[in-house]
This record gives sequence, C-alpha cells and structure tokens, in this order.
Amino acid sequence: MNRKELDPAKSPGAAFGQRLRTLRDERGWTQDELGERMGCSGTHISAVETGRRPPTRRFATSADRVFGTGDRFERQSRAVRQTALLEGFPEYVTHEVRAAEIRLYEVGVMPGILQTPQYASALNARAVERGAITSEQSEERLSFIAERQEALLRTPAPLVFVVLDESCLRRPVGDQATMDAQLQRLMEFAALPNTVFQIAPFEMGDRRPLSLPLYILTMQNRSLVSYAESAQRGQLERESASVVPLLTAYHQLQAEATSQAASVAMIRQLRKGIS
Repeated sequence: MNRKELDPAKSPGAAFGQRLRTLRDERGWTQDELGERMGCSGTHISAVETGRRPPTRRFATSADRVFGTGDRFERQSRAVRQTALLEGFPEYVTHEVRAAEIRLYEVGVMPGILQTPQYASALNARAVERGAITSEQSEERLSFIAERQEALLRTPAPLVFVVLDESCLRRPVGDQATMDAQLQRLMEFAALPNTVFQIAPFEMGDRRPLSLPLYILTMQNRSLVSYAESAQRGQLERESASVVPLLTAYHQLQAEATSQAASVAMIRQLRKGIS
C-alpha cells in the first residue's frame, strides 16, 4: 500500500498528522478503525493525517480521548487552526492575557477585543467568500476573538488604551444594524473605568506618527512587548530597546488624537446618521 510520507517540520498540520498516524500505527488500527472510535470516517482520518484537512477542536479533543493523551492533540491543533492569523499574533495573545497595560492602534477595522459577534461574523463571512480562509478557520477566528475578550474581564483588570483611525468608524461592515451595535459597543468601552478611548481623525494628516496597526503591552514586571502588523506579515518584539521608540510614537499619536469626550461625540453623531 502506498503511503504518503509525512514531514512534521513542514507545517503545524503535518506535525499533527504525523503524531496521529504514529499513535494509530502503534495500536495497529486502520484509518477506518480509528474513525469508528472517533466518530468520523476513515477518509476524514486520512485527510487530517496527510494535511489535506485541518483538525477542528472537536476532532482534536476526540483524538485525545481515544489515545488517552490528555489535551496534547487539542493544544497542538491550535497552531494548525491559527494559520489564518499572521505570524507572531498567537504568541502576542499569550502575553496579552497577562499584561497590566494594553495599548492598541488600529486602521480600517475594529480591533478584535472590541468587535461585536455580529461585526466579527460579517468580517469573517466576507473572508470566506473571497477564499482567504476556510469556514473552519472562520469558526476558529470567532472563538479566538471571544477568548481574547473573555480574558480582559480578569481581576485586576488591565488598563486598556485604544486609538482608532477614523477609517475604522467609516468603513461599513455588515448591515446598518451591525454597524450601529458596533458603534454602541465603542461607547460602552469608553465608559469603563479602566479604559481610554480616542479617535485619530483624518484631519491629522501628516501629523500622524503611525500608519499601520500597532499593539503594545506593558507586563506586570514593567517589561514591554509589541506587535506590529502589515498586510502580509506580523512582527512580535520583546526587546524593550526596540519597543520604546514605538511606545513614544504611540504617546505622540495620543497627544494629536481627539479627546475621549470628543471621540464619543463623533461616534454619537455617526450613529444618528446610521439610524
């Protein structure tokens, strides 16, 4: 029987498939026999083993149950499912959940921690239509956003500073009801005791020190972590000497942006135009 050779170093999906095949072979099970134990077809097992199909969380959890591997498959599957995210972002989030202060600057789209479920669903639905991600990756993105938002509800709550480019407010996503609810969410966020919210208006022009999305974390020990993003790649930086200039630029952005009160007033005016 011809078997496709697997290279676990090729990708997270290949590594997952190699481990699945190895444990299956150790037990002397066929793909159909493993599929019967896991509640799926042997064809599905083959597709996951060879990397043609990414493992869902349910699939990984089922594999852990069948092989008695704790949560090893489930944890490994996260790296596979997050391939729709830019490099460095999953690691950034592991720091975000422990940060004392979070600073975000976003352009064109609402940051994930502020997206309503309807807004996030509309964004991902369009990405699926374009073929940029699969339906399964869309589901994982939505779960990922929900997990990030849940993590911000910890005690003590982190200080969260958000500056949004005006384009985030002007770009329609979904229908009018979706945008209205999203703008309402921003107003609710601005009213929280641990947040600062500002808009960088178009009229800032060339006074804008940042043009691409930027995330900066201050950890409990006061060390700094940054994540900068472009259209094709993301870069995580943990060296404070490299992050400090970005933090300076962020503070300059805040100084030029509209105040929180004026930013909320801008959103209120936009909502009148939507309704």
